[in-house]
Amino acid sequence: MKDNIISKAKRFIHFLKFCQDDDKDSWTYQDNIKMSKHNNEALLSIIEGNQLVFICEKMPPEHETEGTESAEETSLNEEVSVKLEHHYIGPLPLSINTARQLLSWYAMSQNPNMAQVEAHVLHPLWVRCDMSDPAGTSWLGAETVYVGGKATAVKLYTVSCKGATADETSFITMDQLKQEHQNRHHSSAVVTKGWAEYNLFCSVKEESLVIDSQSSVMATFRWTNVEKILETPPLSSMVTLQIKVTVGDIRSPMFQKFRELEFLLALAEGLRTGEIEWLDPLETQSTVDLTRELIEGLENVANAVPGQKGSEKSKTDSILGFSSMPMERGDLDFTEQLWEKMRKSVTSYQDITDSLKLVIKAVRFGQIKPWVHRDSSSSLSKLIVQSYQQQVDAVPLTGLTPAIMLLELGLDKMRKDYINYLVGKELTTLSHLSYYLSSEVDLQEQVVRLKKLHHLLEILGTCGSFLSLPHERLFFFTQSCLQYYKTAPYNEEHVFEMQIKPALISHFYQTEQPTSWAVEVSSGQGSREVKTSWHLSDKPLVDHVTFDSGLPLEISVSAESEKTAYFRTLVCCSLANFI
Repeated sequence: MKDNIISKAKRFIHFLKFCQDDDKDSWTYQDNIKMSKHNNEALLSIIEGNQLVFICEKMPPEHETEGTESAEETSLNEEVSVKLEHHYIGPLPLSINTARQLLSWYAMSQNPNMAQVEAHVLHPLWVRCDMSDPAGTSWLGAETVYVGGKATAVKLYTVSCKGATADETSFITMDQLKQEHQNRHHSSAVVTKGWAEYNLFCSVKEESLVIDSQSSVMATFRWTNVEKILETPPLSSMVTLQIKVTVGDIRSPMFQKFRELEFLLALAEGLRTGEIEWLDPLETQSTVDLTRELIEGLENVANAVPGQKGSEKSKTDSILGFSSMPMERGDLDFTEQLWEKMRKSVTSYQDITDSLKLVIKAVRFGQIKPWVHRDSSSSLSKLIVQSYQQQVDAVPLTGLTPAIMLLELGLDKMRKDYINYLVGKELTTLSHLSYYLSSEVDLQEQVVRLKKLHHLLEILGTCGSFLSLPHERLFFFTQSCLQYYKTAPYNEEHVFEMQIKPALISHFYQTEQPTSWAVEVSSGQGSREVKTSWHLSDKPLVDHVTFDSGLPLEISVSAESEKTAYFRTLVCCSLANFI
């Protein structure tokens, strides 16, 4: 029997070594065990950090289509069958006994005293369990401890879970958790660390804010010397804000700016694909009429001097002002005013062409001599500058040229809007914006960089107007975001992080309940440090079992008297020495 156990252990360890060296992400062992290798499992990331781990789980059942059904039945059920065959049922657990067996083989291979089994340096091994034992074990794990490059012990982890409850009397106490740790490790000197996460968006109890949004602002707190379960993080905590902002949120102080960007993006996409999906016009007047009014307005200004007309604000030019984040400029030049008129009324290529013909004709024949910003780079701005010397190049308004000229106007105008805000608020300098403001790259790349800049403004809008963070924090955060987007692709799913002091957001979290809360009791040092932790979370940390709970998983943000129902997870660690 001993030889049989050793033989099975060797076979399993050779399989693990093969998986570790292989480039694939998953493999099958003995037809019924799925092995995968990754570092993004929520609970394991808390325990193991970002290192790769092996995960064992049960192979999902295969869906097979019956071969005896008629052709007609096959045809009728084809769509349903395809959906069933490709339906993902989620990860499946193994039995507790199978999990223990796999971990025993792993531990055996790491023991230098077991010469019969060839030793390999392996990733930690974790096995999904079916919670069929009295303790409700959902994970078993093993990780080798090395001292001086030699395996000296193995850490054996046990994770047990319970369903959601809002009854805090059912929670473990700090004394009980410390006793649980001491029973395993017989250490009188222990260290306690706390961890909590708050959803700051949900802490605002205003009905108007209870809307679906992909944006989120999470605050993660870490502190030491935890005194009680679910205690509020002290002001001495370390806090990291995790900010993810999706553009176009109606609550954002940048929403009106987003609508302007939306038109520019539709124009750019149309130039790329050859077909533009026009947005609904915001003006009732036609583009040509609005353009004619703009030209006539300039003609009616007697003895117009450079800068006079540009300093005026037309009724339709103003961007909706937000006291917390004003984006309006009072120095719109002629091309910027034209962009504002056109982007609110254009519904066809012909609209663009006819309007630009009116403008170029008026400029060529000296009807108007509008001023433009000196650093404007659009084709139309260059034509206007030429008209000051009565030299205007011919522009064939055919093909995509009119749309390209309009896109240039929008890029020029919106870049200046963003410069005006970022530099005006002393959040950055022109030199730090050079990558985003360059007109030397092709138009499509200019559009991508403008999108990045807009995303940054949306994030700053959240930090400035929603969180009311001080200028110092916004300044350093702006630099890090600008640096990130110089090399990273545009990504609204990216989570930007910022370190702050708890006092800056105390009014958000001190009267709220966290979405997650955890405490860790530890002893030992270095690789031989052992931990016992207790986790509370509004969503289960385990995704391979179903919890039976009659309590709602989400509590309305307007229900002040209600308490969050938390799932409870206990993580214990034992140290098995080889020597």
